Amino acid sequence: MELTKEEVCKHVGTKIREARENKGLTMEKFAHESGIDYTQISRIELGKINTSIYQIYVISKKLDLPLRDVLHFEK
Repeated sequence: MELTKEEVCKHVGTKIREARENKGLTMEKFAHESGIDYTQISRIELGKINTSIYQIYVISKKLDLPLRDVLHFEK
């Protein structure tokens, strides 16, 4: 299975958005709590940017979401 960069970004963003919503956090509140700009969170969740692994790590830690779950792709 070969995914494009856009597909990977969209998948990661969807996983992050689902985890944030499951915790009952608005994007604004999560941005404030994580120290990441609201517009950056929005672009990550929409799959619009190819963010750094470190930023994904920070987000996953703040959401108590294992990094492996964010980066898991079904076959």
